[in-house]
Amino acid sequence: MVSVYKNIQASSLKGEKQLAILIDPDKFFIENTSAFISKVNASIITHIFVGGSIVEENETDSLVNEIKKHTKLPIVLFPGDITQITNKADAILFLSLISGQNPEYLIGKHIEAVSKLREMNLEVLPTGYILIESGKETAVEKVTKTKPLSRKNSQDIVDVAKAGELLGMKLIYLEAGSGAKEPLTEEIITSVKKELEIPLIVGGGIRSKIQLENAYKAGADLVVIGTAFEEDESFFDNLKR
Repeated sequence: MVSVYKNIQASSLKGEKQLAILIDPDKFFIENTSAFISKVNASIITHIFVGGSIVEENETDSLVNEIKKHTKLPIVLFPGDITQITNKADAILFLSLISGQNPEYLIGKHIEAVSKLREMNLEVLPTGYILIESGKETAVEKVTKTKPLSRKNSQDIVDVAKAGELLGMKLIYLEAGSGAKEPLTEEIITSVKKELEIPLIVGGGIRSKIQLENAYKAGADLVVIGTAFEEDESFFDNLKR
């Protein structure tokens, strides 16, 4: 398979917008995989992200293995913990929670993961992960024991994102959190995008085609949607090829 990162980067440079569906193994019934992925394949979705904040061990491995049987789309791990790492995926977002002050999620978990990654062929994508307040406490906050950045100060968000890029991150991920009441504002996305020379991922709170298009217009290179599909699979109807 062509490098997942090079594909994201090339699409970003061309202005080609990408869309990932986030599948949480803890909320997904594996027996529905075939029917669900057939809808994914018929849509404009370009990537499948797999992961969640709290997932039982081996669930990710089993789900990725099953998804692989039904699609050729790249499968990228979005792990909440090292127990969610599986060699059956194509790549892994090596997430550093740069918006928080918990060293365990800045570098600690990554050190623990090295022994696993050393034995795998996963493409590792260093990603600066920035959690932004969404109007409710998210699972990420609870698990990482960190606080999100305020929406009211976009300059803080911009500075954190740029610091991530200068530290060598290949991707910046702006996250409103799973089940966010509202998506990130266009002003936040645009302000961050103007400062970056690397691709920008945006996720959280996007539940309509209009919100998706607004995120793209504001500068998102790749948008991630999860809850909208969990709540209503008919959302696929808005995303057909």
